[in-house]
Amino acid sequence: MITGEIKNTIDKIWDTFWTGGITNSITILEQMTYLFFMKMLDDAQLKKEASASILGVAIKDAVFKEGNWKNPETDREVPYNSLRWHVFKNIDATAMFNTVRMDVFPFIKNLNTGKESAYARYMGSAVFMLQDARTLMKVVDSIDTLDMNNRDAMGDVYEYVLGKMAASGNNGQFRTPRHIIRMMVEMMKPTLKDEICDPAMGSAGFVLESAKYIQEHYKTELLKKELGERFRSGMFHGFDTDATMLRIGAMNLMLHGVDNPDIEYRNSLSTSNTDTNRYSLCLANPPFSGSVDSEDISKSLLSITNTKKTELLFMSLFVRMLQVGGRCASIVPDGVLFGNSNAHLALRKEIIDNQRLQAVISMPSGVFQPYAGVSTAILIFTKTNAGGTDKVWFYDMTADGFTLDQKRTECKENDIPDIIARWNNLEAERNRTRKDKSFFVPVNEIQDNDYTLSINKYKEIEREVVEYEAPEVILGRLESAEANIKNAFDELRKMLEE
Repeated sequence: MITGEIKNTIDKIWDTFWTGGITNSITILEQMTYLFFMKMLDDAQLKKEASASILGVAIKDAVFKEGNWKNPETDREVPYNSLRWHVFKNIDATAMFNTVRMDVFPFIKNLNTGKESAYARYMGSAVFMLQDARTLMKVVDSIDTLDMNNRDAMGDVYEYVLGKMAASGNNGQFRTPRHIIRMMVEMMKPTLKDEICDPAMGSAGFVLESAKYIQEHYKTELLKKELGERFRSGMFHGFDTDATMLRIGAMNLMLHGVDNPDIEYRNSLSTSNTDTNRYSLCLANPPFSGSVDSEDISKSLLSITNTKKTELLFMSLFVRMLQVGGRCASIVPDGVLFGNSNAHLALRKEIIDNQRLQAVISMPSGVFQPYAGVSTAILIFTKTNAGGTDKVWFYDMTADGFTLDQKRTECKENDIPDIIARWNNLEAERNRTRKDKSFFVPVNEIQDNDYTLSINKYKEIEREVVEYEAPEVILGRLESAEANIKNAFDELRKMLEE
């Protein structure tokens, strides 16, 4: 969780951008990310240099090399050392502004020049927006206090910044709470054999968390050249229609060792997306009630559910994109679970009858505060094209470790560890009752209830028997109370008359 000190630092940076004339939230995030990236590159190399010095060896794959770098935009040669954060932060404001704008920013834009990579593609159109030296100096001074080598802390920073964007009413669709993403990734357990895709990637949270999970669980295997190369290039896929988020996602992934992910500008629901039977794992929080060009919707999606609702179309897309045997975990609005339109029913029939629906995790409405109070759930299914749903595991999440109000402060109540533990031992769930937080429901019962997947349809509510007093006893007490009040008024009136 972000500390008060870091929170104050980010608030200060945010305010500095505003007073400097940059008021669009997504632009602030983008410009902040560029500067984070500059410091991360230098901090990472300083750490490598310290280790190499102790061992008495040269560092490998240095970003800042010996000698000069030729700026392709000005054809000027500048010392690599002048491009480093710990160097330019100490020069005067005007010189720093000119160095960052004229040299450092072009340097990070051209880091992967000569390589066909997502980073090179999307950084090519990046623009440095800060317009004055004083604003840059203030922002650099604030960022300098952040520890860029602490990946968990930087993850908290990013989530807080995305939360500020959401609270201001801009780009809230890009933010899925990081602990919810982590829970979904831990449930799906990605491996080095997977082809992982988020077709509505936003800031690449699901892709990034999957990469971190694999780094944590397959450290030894990643040392092998072939597997390490596959991890860096070809294993991760993400699509979005916002070039800014693609840039931010590419920078994030590059900093986590994924040098060349398959990240593309693409409307995933359109006819231009032809991915079929391609991925083994899809993780996503697709847009709810998003706008869509009905004439450009892929016909293969409409064949599953004839609708313009993006939440239903994305579920159809997962079915199409997955390989047979591929798994999907997706956040959906509650309406997907019980909507009674033909499109809603067709989608649920597809996942239950033709694929293998495994779990429905109902989440409390406060999970997406402060910018949305919508109730959501997580659907987990495996593509089979031959059915296979025999029973579905339901879990009623009531707490996620944070208060469910606008403030979303950390608290003790948290179902996430229990969800992961029970998911990893589903055999023990067979004896759970409908009064428990989690239980199985047989598929025939779901089919008999119009394929409804709302947990409230199946949960047994235990009601306490309350015995009330007889009406005549209650009336007698009321009459007695009324008489006492009348006597009190009579006594008060006598006192006033004396």
